[in-house]
Amino acid sequence: MVVKVYGDRLSQPSRAIIIFCKINGIEFEEIRTDILKNQHHSPEYKEINPMRQIPAIVDGDLKLFESHAILIYLSCAYPQVASTWYPDDVYKRAKIHSVLDWHHNFLRRGAAGFIFNTVLAPLSGIHSYPQVIIQVEEILLRSLSKLEHVWLKDGPFLAGNSQPSIADLLLACEIMQLELLSEKDRHRILSPYVKVVKWVEDTKSAVAPHFDEAHELLFESQKRFREQMATKAMKTQARSKM
Repeated sequence: MVVKVYGDRLSQPSRAIIIFCKINGIEFEEIRTDILKNQHHSPEYKEINPMRQIPAIVDGDLKLFESHAILIYLSCAYPQVASTWYPDDVYKRAKIHSVLDWHHNFLRRGAAGFIFNTVLAPLSGIHSYPQVIIQVEEILLRSLSKLEHVWLKDGPFLAGNSQPSIADLLLACEIMQLELLSEKDRHRILSPYVKVVKWVEDTKSAVAPHFDEAHELLFESQKRFREQMATKAMKTQARSKM
């Protein structure tokens, strides 16, 4: 039997799990669960993940959701996975768990919140509030600063590791979601954090060519979203001159 991975490559944790399976030779069946079509709210998917979020996996009798838990499970359940991804040493594991807990509470809130309110909401006709955008951008910028000055302080990868762990893969995929921003906003937000930018590139290289392949849909969406945003801006400008 192979692992069934339910996800959407527009989802940053879905991409992380797909990359992890590929780089570690874990056989899997990718089952697209289109978030833009709300397929994660279907009754069938609820049987797999009652939280109705992606990603989720089914491995034999096990149904598992939450990306951090999935990657920890896969690291432990499949003997071919290199120990660097989730070390046997409890001290190193604790440091990885520390990064993962921080990720959900800070970086994910900032990055996902900023993308939703500045890109996805406007394109979907959902009203976004300026004060909310300011708030999530502040969380994002503080999180990038912590990445730069705390988590990447002692080595090329997170928590002082010399090779990437599951934390690096998850957080690098999170940062990649910023590709959906306009080029101007992406540069404004990321360019001050030199270590972060280099770390993302180093993580990409460590799992090449699977990282770029898993992000192809993101870059296709980036182009489409930027064109839609530009068209919307032109129409708004034209209406203002009437």
